Amino acid sequence: MIKGGYAGKILRVNLTTKAIKVEDLPEEIAKDYIGGAGFGVKYLYDEVPGNADPLGEENKLIFALGPLAGTTVPSTSRMSLTTKSPATGTITVSLSGGFFPVEFKHAGYDALIIEGKSEKPVFIYINDDTVSIKSADKIWGADTVDTQILIKHMLNNQNVRIACIGPAGENLSPMASIINERRAFGRRGVGAVMGSKNLKAIAVQGTNKNIAIADEFGFNETRNKMLKAMKNNPVLYPYFAKIGTPLVVDGASELGIFPSENFSTTGEKDYTAGLGAETGSKYTITSEACYGCPVQCSNMKLAGKDSKYKGALSDPEYETYYSLGSQIGVDNLDSIINSDQICDRLGMDTVSSGVTIGFAMELFKRGLLTLEDTGGVDLSFGNHEIIEDLLKDMAYRKEGLGALLGDGTKVLSEKMGQETKAYAMHIKGLEIPAYDPRGAMAHGLSMATSYAGADHNKGYAFQEIFSIPVPKAYDRFAIEEKGWLTKWNQDTNCAVSDCPIICGFLFVIAIPDIALQNTADLISTSTGLEFTADEVLKVGERVNNLAKVFNITAGLTREDDTYPERLFTEPLKEGGSKGHYVKKEDFDKMLDDYYDARNWTREGIPTPEKLKELGLDYALDKLS
Repeated sequence: MIKGGYAGKILRVNLTTKAIKVEDLPEEIAKDYIGGAGFGVKYLYDEVPGNADPLGEENKLIFALGPLAGTTVPSTSRMSLTTKSPATGTITVSLSGGFFPVEFKHAGYDALIIEGKSEKPVFIYINDDTVSIKSADKIWGADTVDTQILIKHMLNNQNVRIACIGPAGENLSPMASIINERRAFGRRGVGAVMGSKNLKAIAVQGTNKNIAIADEFGFNETRNKMLKAMKNNPVLYPYFAKIGTPLVVDGASELGIFPSENFSTTGEKDYTAGLGAETGSKYTITSEACYGCPVQCSNMKLAGKDSKYKGALSDPEYETYYSLGSQIGVDNLDSIINSDQICDRLGMDTVSSGVTIGFAMELFKRGLLTLEDTGGVDLSFGNHEIIEDLLKDMAYRKEGLGALLGDGTKVLSEKMGQETKAYAMHIKGLEIPAYDPRGAMAHGLSMATSYAGADHNKGYAFQEIFSIPVPKAYDRFAIEEKGWLTKWNQDTNCAVSDCPIICGFLFVIAIPDIALQNTADLISTSTGLEFTADEVLKVGERVNNLAKVFNITAGLTREDDTYPERLFTEPLKEGGSKGHYVKKEDFDKMLDDYYDARNWTREGIPTPEKLKELGLDYALDKLS
């Protein structure tokens, strides 16, 4: 019996019929899926067919919390968004922090399921039990910053928290994100799904701040153990809290896996002088925290007053240092701060937009894109002066370069011909993030096999990136045991981060050695539902298997679990991973081992035995 943690209610809003319903949270779903990504994958699998048009009326947006949101556990103001992606055609889960998630919990809900499509632009207003659909006609076209300001004035409520889309989402860009304050539900075009429903924003205010806890003594004891582990970690507070994710620039550069110039020069140029921690710290004005987080890793940076971009303010993460930095040959931090601010205002994913531009730049360098194709725009690597206009053109799908690049790397390659495919750095249609797989075998394998495309967070191989020996030490260049390790990373990350939901940085950096037991104890004491560490891990495995079945029904096969040709054929020329690449036969061996570890067939299909073991017998019908 659920005794705490959960609000116990699912809010369902149909934009076609304007029907608003509240449903009870079934206890069996709470036990089998915990929350967050688990709830999202379960409900989307049950309610949206695999062959649905991602931008069609039958697709749904499922926002979900975990049972720890709104409690005193640090770094749990997190929310998941599950939908079918217009960028990849797969099921996708995007995560965001900030204050919006806890405000939603205070309003009294565990999840929001948005269905149908409004005829005209609208936004949803949730104020505890009062839920309404309001006109957004007058604010359609506004960027994400102005949208949040305008809605607060329209509601005469400055305390409301808002998640919204900008022009990229309105124009159905497959790179569109959903922005809440300075946090984002990013990647895979989730903002385009929201735009396709003519939904501009979701505004929330909640007053119920008393989250019931089933066993307060046990809960506080577990929480204190977690805080102690965080405090004793040699990296979390001394470095990560002060620098944030950009500290990875230095580490990845030392390993020789910080990609540059569309993965064509990884390791050949040192970007740490312009983009490393020492330089970045000089730009930091203050730090910003998500609700209830003692780490405060988000570092606000202001472009230099002598810079062309003076006045630009943003908090670029590691991935943006890469995508709008080294990926396009730029080591100018002022430019990156400005580009990040532009993307946030437009509601556009920095990773996909930057990687697409970098791909176009390589085609330009190779003569496969000409000045005639670009309308006279010089797409040379390092030309940061063109980026602001280019990002805007892509978000608005403007005729010319904006339209050419606006659908992302995979579509651009299809437009430009077979000759360009080898240089198109995407997996399942999603642009590859800031880790070159040629120097980190398990990390790369996870991106290749993730149900969401090239997503480094779905199974972060911290054993290879940070040399953390949990469950043991691994050689990052070796292929042995990497199938099993990838499965373990994906299932564990899903179970301890994406479902409860706890910030993934804590799992990866601070508490990997206690994460499973810590999660089991936190959920058990907060909700009254008893979990062991093994049962928590089983939840992660269950979610990954159900997501895999959805993708199979969407038409994906083993051939989609792969890399661009470049990673199979081009050894790295310099740096800490010099001489390394992923031999195709080695990749196939790791992929076979991964499927074996999951008890899937060699075609990547979950076996009946595995699905029955996970209580997913009902999914067998879609595989027959």
